[in-house]
Amino acid sequence: MISIIVELMQTIYPVSSGILSQSCKALDSNLDLPDLLRERPELCPDHPFLADLAAIERARHLIAAKTFQDSDSVLLRMVNPALELVPVHWKSLPAFLDDQTTVPERGEDWVLVYRRPGCDAVQTHGASGHELLALKIITEEISPREAAIAGNVSLAVIEDILAAAVQRGLLLAPASLLVRPESFPQGLIVEPRFFSTPTFTLQWHITQTCDLHCRHCYDRSDRPEMSLSQGIKVLDELYEFSQSHHVFTQVTFTGGNPLLYPHFNVLYQEATDRGFMTAILGNPMPRKRIEEMLAVRQPEFYQVSLEGLQPQNDYIRGPGHFARTLDFLDLLRELGVYSMVMLTLTRSNIEDVLPLAELLRGRVDLFTFNRLAMVGEGAALASVAPEDFPDFLRQYLQAAEKNPCMGAKDNLFNLLRYEQGGSYGGGCAGYGCGAGFNFVSLLPDGEVHACRKLPSLIGNIYEQSWSEVYHGSLATRYRRGSEACQNCEIRPVCGGCLAVAYGYGLDIFRDIDPYCWKVLQGKGQGDQSRQTGWNAVKLKKITGERKNASERS
Repeated sequence: MISIIVELMQTIYPVSSGILSQSCKALDSNLDLPDLLRERPELCPDHPFLADLAAIERARHLIAAKTFQDSDSVLLRMVNPALELVPVHWKSLPAFLDDQTTVPERGEDWVLVYRRPGCDAVQTHGASGHELLALKIITEEISPREAAIAGNVSLAVIEDILAAAVQRGLLLAPASLLVRPESFPQGLIVEPRFFSTPTFTLQWHITQTCDLHCRHCYDRSDRPEMSLSQGIKVLDELYEFSQSHHVFTQVTFTGGNPLLYPHFNVLYQEATDRGFMTAILGNPMPRKRIEEMLAVRQPEFYQVSLEGLQPQNDYIRGPGHFARTLDFLDLLRELGVYSMVMLTLTRSNIEDVLPLAELLRGRVDLFTFNRLAMVGEGAALASVAPEDFPDFLRQYLQAAEKNPCMGAKDNLFNLLRYEQGGSYGGGCAGYGCGAGFNFVSLLPDGEVHACRKLPSLIGNIYEQSWSEVYHGSLATRYRRGSEACQNCEIRPVCGGCLAVAYGYGLDIFRDIDPYCWKVLQGKGQGDQSRQTGWNAVKLKKITGERKNASERS
């Protein structure tokens, strides 16, 4: 019996019992070692912190041994049931467990002992003030707004604290309610994580005002801008949508040139105050304007555009734009802002892509491209010939292996990976075609579109809530994409590009992306194969018309 007790002691309290065996010849048969040591501190006078240490070890043993509910069943944010908060009177005790040369010091502390969801390892560390606050907010059912008011801080501060606690596994959060609506075929070979999105992006075109007039601009229409109060209301309703759908939200400000919106600084502050991540799709701006933005919060990224090397770029975007953009990229790097360069791929600049990527090496954090959507003024330009596109993608990926700034954004990169047996990337929006799924576009006049690169109206924020827009039949239709993609094994990370198909005059809800060689080569299934011949004939006709128009221009 004594040997069994000793064995249990060593299992539950491996460090504490080891110290006791060195300093005390007679162990009590009581396995509640923390209480025993508090009642009889004379058992180990050289280690006055031993009772607290044993309490931590007991918590570790209990957490490791118990079975807890599946985190997927969580309906509201809650404290991780695989967590114990142990009050102690000594600091550095978690470090002592791993290294007995550590010297604990007297001081009130709280120690977190927990297992992250899906992980068997037990973690132990002293709780920070923010971690304790997160646990208090959830345990006492304090709303984030109430906590922000009580602490005299912005809502963003509280949301960041809660998000960090979820990320560390201290809190469990409900799964995102933004999920794909389709029923996918049994042969699907894509990871489950691509079927739902934990983040939602509002691409907010806050103004049509622009300091450029690019030859491929897809919308130069005159749309009235929102007032500041209308913009703030949009953010308030977006916050409620994010909370009710359990997603982290990014507001990407764009235009036109978003920094030319008269209330940009205030609206940017309001977005960050609500805990939204922020990003900019814009043009080069003076240092002062960027510093004003950074004084509020650093964006996730600032994206500008280049359309090739200097001659090609300045033909599309205007004289001097290339040099100004390179200087601006240097400014962003100096200020520590993550920089991105986007190129719109056309027949005229395809040869510039790899040289430009090499020029941007070390100067930009990420370089990517989108295919031309022949929409708006872009209809006058010529797209890359579809038969040339697969080889271009292969060359691009080969160059990207040696150039860390090159990103693979186009969905059809995943078709290439499918053929090569590689692992999939996120595709255009992180989840294949994200139109109406993990992002939507809001225009200055309140119109909401599934994707800004084509007319894709799904609602109006002046007339509907975000939830009504998102779950409406129009948004659901864009989210589903083309019928021709429904039986494809990689649909959640692809789906082609609806805007490109629209520019070719195709039915975006029935027809395939004209660049999808998987289908054009007759590899499709079911409805896809029936579309192949029709698409090939129509594509040849449209491509010829575009080429002739381009040559005339």
